[in-house]
Amino acid sequence: MTELAVELYGHRVGTIVEAAGTFDFHADADAIDRHGLGSSILSFAVPLVPRARPGDAPLRRNFFDEILPEGRARTRLAGNAKLAPDYTVGMLARYGRDVAGAVVVWDPMAPDEPRVPTTRPLTPADVADLLREVIRAPVGNTSPRRMSSLAGVQDKIVLARTDDTWAEPLDGFPSTHIVKPVVPNRHTLIFDEEYGARIARHLGLLDYDTHLEAFGGVTALVIERYDRSPETDDSRIHQEDFNQILGMSGDGKYQGDGVGESHPGLAAIARVVRRAGRASLIRLLQMTTMSVAVGNLDMHAKNISMLHLPDGTSRLAPAYDIVPQLHQYEKHVVALKVNGKSLHADITLADLVAEGRGWGLRQAESVVVDTVASILEFAQEERQHPAAHFTLSEDITRLCRRLLDGHDGRVTPRATDSGTTTVVSTTASEWAPLAQAPGGWGGPVAR
Repeated sequence: MTELAVELYGHRVGTIVEAAGTFDFHADADAIDRHGLGSSILSFAVPLVPRARPGDAPLRRNFFDEILPEGRARTRLAGNAKLAPDYTVGMLARYGRDVAGAVVVWDPMAPDEPRVPTTRPLTPADVADLLREVIRAPVGNTSPRRMSSLAGVQDKIVLARTDDTWAEPLDGFPSTHIVKPVVPNRHTLIFDEEYGARIARHLGLLDYDTHLEAFGGVTALVIERYDRSPETDDSRIHQEDFNQILGMSGDGKYQGDGVGESHPGLAAIARVVRRAGRASLIRLLQMTTMSVAVGNLDMHAKNISMLHLPDGTSRLAPAYDIVPQLHQYEKHVVALKVNGKSLHADITLADLVAEGRGWGLRQAESVVVDTVASILEFAQEERQHPAAHFTLSEDITRLCRRLLDGHDGRVTPRATDSGTTTVVSTTASEWAPLAQAPGGWGGPVAR
């Protein structure tokens, strides 16, 4: 029977116990004393309690499974470690020391544990080699001392910035940057993403660094990790994405895409975000508006996260992975519906306002209008990188003008499938689990 230690912010919070072909998470008594009974500092879906409900075990498994990469990257990492891709416990034991957020997972009984995290300096040529090998060694895991995992399907490596030098994070050292190479069949992608990040920074939706850098002749997009900070004891900030929070897995990050179970959508996300306060809810509406205004079709549930801070509070994480994509795909369908609409061309400014009002935001109209107007101003003044899609700023200008030109100051009520107005409950005591997701929970809904 395998038992893995689970640490958070430098302290053990529990144990992953493998038995009878499955596994479960058991919170540590000291962690419950430290953070409080029912604390959500680890996860909204996995509160810290002494005797967790057996029926919620799928939620606990889903939280840890969603830490790992998806698709080809997961298959390749599993193969490199001689594991089955669906063997979550084995994958966490191998790659769980440097993951998204502040969780650290490791096997106390492994002969090479406990490890002492360290780094190895890299030259630009070394980084270029890692980027060239990214398909064979996802996330930069080129040796048994590389123990990093990061969700997502896009090719990437992670590095650590130490002083003024790039370094390879070894034995669980927390990586500080994500580095994305050029995608062979979508040559403009990382350059388009760099422009999207500039727009988000202009709106105040992210404050981390993003820039293009050449490593030994190989150009890549360098993204500072928002879940790393020198202000915490081990430099990690904990985060949880909305597949984990709402008990969804894999392609469940999309809503209504016809692949398996679909995500419950923005309304379910908003009900959780509301727990963090009005400022986070406004930022969610700004992020949603931005994605429509720039043509980012991939604002799915794993690209929206909550930060769980050391003091037990939470807030919406910064915007991430903002890529104008209308020129990349023929099927212009958004990842999460806006006011019930999936086709990007059908979404109007009134739909964005109605979506926000459906969450209980009375100032939704001013938030949406101001956001689109600010993006329009940016696109008219700042150009994309020369290697980005050549009409990017013009396309975004056109999209913003279309949204604003169609706005007549009136919005329609948010409608359900039956055509009636939805009233969203804002009382925490009215939230209840909805057993509709693969993980066993479809998010908090009104009773």
